Amino acid sequence: MVDVQTQAGRRMRLPSGWSVGAALIAAVVVAPILSVIVIAFSPLVTGGENIWPHLVSTTLPRYLRNTLWLMAGVGVLTCAMGTGAAWIVSRYRFPFDRWLAYLLLLPLAIPAYVGAYALVDFLEYAGPVQTGLRQLFGWQTARDYWFPEIRSLPAAIFVLSAALYPYVYLLARAAFREQAGAGDEVAMSLGVGALGRFWRVGLPLARPAIAAGVAVVMMETVNDFGTVDYFAVQTLTTGIFSTWLESNNAAGAAQIACVILTLVVVLVLLEKASRRRSKHYLTARGHRPVTRTQLSRGRGWLACALCSLPVLIGFVLPGGVILGHALDRAGAWRDPALLKALWHTVAVGGTAAVVTVLAAVFLVYGVRLSGRAVPRMLMPLTTIGYAAPGAVLGVGILIPLARIDNGLADMLEALTGRGFGLILTGSAFALVLAYSVRFFAIAQGAADAAFGRVSPSLPMAARSLGRSKGQVLRAVHVPLIRGTLASALLLVFVDCVKELPATLLLRPFNYDTLATRTFEQASLENLGEAAPPAILVILVGLSAVALLARANR
Repeated sequence: MVDVQTQAGRRMRLPSGWSVGAALIAAVVVAPILSVIVIAFSPLVTGGENIWPHLVSTTLPRYLRNTLWLMAGVGVLTCAMGTGAAWIVSRYRFPFDRWLAYLLLLPLAIPAYVGAYALVDFLEYAGPVQTGLRQLFGWQTARDYWFPEIRSLPAAIFVLSAALYPYVYLLARAAFREQAGAGDEVAMSLGVGALGRFWRVGLPLARPAIAAGVAVVMMETVNDFGTVDYFAVQTLTTGIFSTWLESNNAAGAAQIACVILTLVVVLVLLEKASRRRSKHYLTARGHRPVTRTQLSRGRGWLACALCSLPVLIGFVLPGGVILGHALDRAGAWRDPALLKALWHTVAVGGTAAVVTVLAAVFLVYGVRLSGRAVPRMLMPLTTIGYAAPGAVLGVGILIPLARIDNGLADMLEALTGRGFGLILTGSAFALVLAYSVRFFAIAQGAADAAFGRVSPSLPMAARSLGRSKGQVLRAVHVPLIRGTLASALLLVFVDCVKELPATLLLRPFNYDTLATRTFEQASLENLGEAAPPAILVILVGLSAVALLARANR
């Protein structure tokens, strides 16, 4: 009888505070996505103005067509650049190969919109390229020669590919390095050449990793706003801005956001399906890495040139152009508006990074303590924010938060007789929330991996000595995982600094960050004033690249 009661009590046991807190954190992360869906369908429920038929018959096909062309072009180009560079550096020895293995990561430090500003400045009519051509051939005006249109869809594909190919390169290089040398040796014994070994051995084994990298690239492409807006390419993301801010129709913006979410879900499902269909295993016994081949002098320098080209296009060119403008306008560095934007960036990005990492640690620890299936099912859902573009999160956060904020302000005024204004949307709270939701997957993945490396015997020993769950977390887990948490903190902060669409939608009035100041000054064709904040964004990005290079040595 006692055993039955004990078992019934266990089944009826209330969840702990850790489990409840973990569930609340998961709900906060998922809520903006659900909010977008609710707002999108609200006109159908409430009988309000539904502009979906108007969007379908006018602008939506153009937005969708441009977005799909952009995704396809960037996906193909980054796949070729990233996979080709990864194969060369992982299979061959040539001059500066060790340096280039890490230098190929540098374009990650430069946001795509900064690369767009630099490319236009470099190639426009008054830029050094066309000016040099006119002087060299004696041309007088633009009518004397043909030059490709700079602000166009192909140019946007080129810039985004140069900025995003390291995602594919990083995963492809890791996959090529992990492959066994036996496959190459068998292929060589059968007379298969270098190109044949790439197509028949290396590429099929690395295809899941390459597909994952291309999927990330395509999601980042959908998220981009600064590049496509500067190049006057109308995509789904620019459609959210124009429908909401210019047409003042939040439901229409949410409906476009739902189209973006559908594209993202399709990408994720296709990526998972490709990995499920292609499963390859390495035997731990007798595993030998591939021996890199020493190239001849001519081929070695050709390989060096091919691997240097993405670095020159994606980092040296935009970085050099922006640095040149920054040095020419030395007085811009003392601009109080720049210092204010720097403070806003550090304060909001730092706060969001700390909140995100702490929430991720709480969530992962709470789920591990609960040991139940439902909390574990919630963890993958919290990663959806990283796949959702910043503009989508802006719609899902700002509209419901504004309603809550107005109700809160009315309630406080009724209770105190004083007007407090908008507390949530009138401050940086919405930005911190958006950053936390958007980059929660980075912190959660790092925390989950770090907790998994801690031996279960250590917290069990601490619990046997009478330590509470919180004390075990502070005394046992945190000292062991603080290095990983510090890395996650840095990565989240860097992404917060570079984030543009969500910042443009959610920032308070007259509240600039480095990203928004760069965008606004460049939009006014004032690259001299845009250069200093862009340089600061690049320097922050370099810290993340250094961390990635250290982790992939």
